[in-house]
Amino acid sequence: MKFPESWLREHVTIEASREELAARLTAIGLEVEELTVLGEGLDGVVVAEILSCEKHPEADRLQVCQVATGAGSVQIVCGAPNARAGLKAPLATIGAKLPGGIAIKAAKLRGVESQGMLCSAKELGVDADASGLLELPADAPVGQPLAEYLGLPDASIELKLTPNRADCFGVRGIAFDVAAAFGVQVNPMEIPEAPVSSDARLEVRLQAGADCPRFCGRVVDGLDPNARTPLWMAERLRRAGLRPISPLVDITNYVMLELGQPLHAFDADTLSGGPVIVRHARAGERLKLLDEREVELDPSFLLVTDNDRPAALGGVMGGWDTRVTDATTRVFFEAAHWAPSAIIGRARRLGMHTDAGHRFERGVDPELPRHAVERATALAMQIMGGRAGPLTEAVLPEHLPAPAAVPLRRQRLRRVLGLAVADAEVERILRALGMRVSATEEGWSVLPPSRRFDIAIEEDLVEEIARIHGYDAIPTRLPAGASRLAVPSETRVEEALLRRQLVARDFQEAVNYAFVDAGLLETWGLAEDAVALANPLSADLAVMRTTLLPGLVAALGRNRARQQRRVRLFELGRVFRRSDEGLVETARVAAVACGPDLPEQWGQAERTVDFHDVKGVVESLLALAGTRAEFRPDARPFGHPGRSASVWRDGREIGWLGHLHPALAKALDLDGEVVGFELDLEALAARALPQAGTLSRFPSVRRDIALVVPESTPWAALENSLKAALGPQLREVVLFDRYVGPGLEPGSKSLAMGLILQDVSRTLTDRDADQAVAGALEALARDCGARLRS
Repeated sequence: MKFPESWLREHVTIEASREELAARLTAIGLEVEELTVLGEGLDGVVVAEILSCEKHPEADRLQVCQVATGAGSVQIVCGAPNARAGLKAPLATIGAKLPGGIAIKAAKLRGVESQGMLCSAKELGVDADASGLLELPADAPVGQPLAEYLGLPDASIELKLTPNRADCFGVRGIAFDVAAAFGVQVNPMEIPEAPVSSDARLEVRLQAGADCPRFCGRVVDGLDPNARTPLWMAERLRRAGLRPISPLVDITNYVMLELGQPLHAFDADTLSGGPVIVRHARAGERLKLLDEREVELDPSFLLVTDNDRPAALGGVMGGWDTRVTDATTRVFFEAAHWAPSAIIGRARRLGMHTDAGHRFERGVDPELPRHAVERATALAMQIMGGRAGPLTEAVLPEHLPAPAAVPLRRQRLRRVLGLAVADAEVERILRALGMRVSATEEGWSVLPPSRRFDIAIEEDLVEEIARIHGYDAIPTRLPAGASRLAVPSETRVEEALLRRQLVARDFQEAVNYAFVDAGLLETWGLAEDAVALANPLSADLAVMRTTLLPGLVAALGRNRARQQRRVRLFELGRVFRRSDEGLVETARVAAVACGPDLPEQWGQAERTVDFHDVKGVVESLLALAGTRAEFRPDARPFGHPGRSASVWRDGREIGWLGHLHPALAKALDLDGEVVGFELDLEALAARALPQAGTLSRFPSVRRDIALVVPESTPWAALENSLKAALGPQLREVVLFDRYVGPGLEPGSKSLAMGLILQDVSRTLTDRDADQAVAGALEALARDCGARLRS
């Protein structure tokens, strides 16, 4: 929200300086994002009139102007394209110093004397427009100091508002907070009803139910199309960041900035005279908007129609065919209350952002439409003349939001803030904010004004007291009392430990948005059961992520694009999907890697990171839980065939590991191999309760065997078979050789392994070892089709 300081001070009278005002606004939660001082140092700048213009004899783009200053006339050489006889513009006289540091002296330009400088708005520091001279109204008094004429110096203040403070999208709403902060009351603002002198009116019908429960309109005819926006209004709009356009458009913008209620002005001559109907759009219905775009609508959009012909997109933007122009003599002012739920996200779906939509999405006071139309009518008649017809109001009372009284307990306020605020101060703050306060036995019953959508529970009132009374007045001390210490469970690996392990493995943590582009999930083949957002921040953040890998790989790609050859990223986060039971939210851990396996060095030849490097990382994470995983071949569409695997623990699949599919890497514009994994965090972090065991005092026995097995048999199957057959007697099994080639049948491989046997009660004999080996061979032949290699 941007506005001039002078406009705010018109609504609330305070003695504070500009710096104090800005500091207090920030302190009460209305953060001053930018404060721009306008029109300082304009001594010596006056209103002047160009009497004549002649072409400079030595320059095509310069003119020699005779300029009236109120104390005579001077000769000025000017290069502005809009310099012309009869124009009134600012003149910096000799000796003046402009805000940009320009000192005005008598000079010769191409041999012609110039006794000052005609100025643009930018040169005066009052606007960014440098396209020509600042044009002043024809009735501007020649010779009057410009600062006095324009009401300068002033300041343009821009607030960074939180979404809950929709009431501060108008200067009047901000004034209530300022009044409360400085211990004063807002100045009264009476908006009298316009005298009705015309029978012109349009019937209004509401057919959108709770989406639009109030609609006000009025026809004003007999307007002077030659009228111009007065200087005071144009300057306020400029200082609020809006360019003056025409009186009717400027009036609607002015009322919106003043009261916070968006309005729209229709050219009444373009309307059929039939009823104005508010309804939902029909599927495929089209409307040409004020920005000359034609949009296709669906029933989620609201329309203002002229006898069923679309005339405006409700709560967002007006239509092209019914717009006001410089020739408009009859206008229909419209102000409505649009429910936030009916407007949220509609403008973004059309790729636009409007001031009206921004306000209606957050909530506008449902009592404002009538006042806004009355204010717009008064301004229109003041500036353009005309006759006002009766104000037409259609309302569905049952659908209007009704403020409810909120209790505030004295003890609760003291407990939350940690200090006692005097009852008189509490009541002063709440009343200054426009609330109705009634004393109760335990505290107060507070009825918030209709503009304060954010006041619903007791804590909201506590927050109001805290921010206005002053956060700096709240004591900074540690809470007293006993705190219960949470004991970490030994049956779970802490997330911090997982993070430290990944960092120790040379990975860096990344934090990505939980929402992604739907097209990205389609590219990965992971869009099934994705949850679409009802109100996305942008089109490329429209669905919740179903997996962590796409976001991590996108971050890896951005790093590669910035000349980072070796990238290691991990993330702990949540993923989301739809199911028959509703929304399912799952915690995951994922990591991606590319480039050399080690940083560049002289001691070891460079090697690209591969499946086994990342598999080692996964195994190190599982080791924290005191367990191991089984890796089975996997054929997911985004994984490289033959270089990816599913990860299993205790007979349950817990994730994926492998290289990205080359086609996917190409689609993502990634060069080189990318390896990654993603695991279910709950399954990964679970571990058995640690138990102490005895160490055997007896020596171990080792027996080596070499087996021939089918090439497709995974090592995990052999290992599981051995453990089942030998039980606790098998302390460890070590694979020390793998052979494929001559001497073996096609499709077979030879695996050599060492069986390390040990008993806790006695020394194993050769006979024990031979029996164990025989049992192992029998189990391996039965379970895995293995045979002893001759």
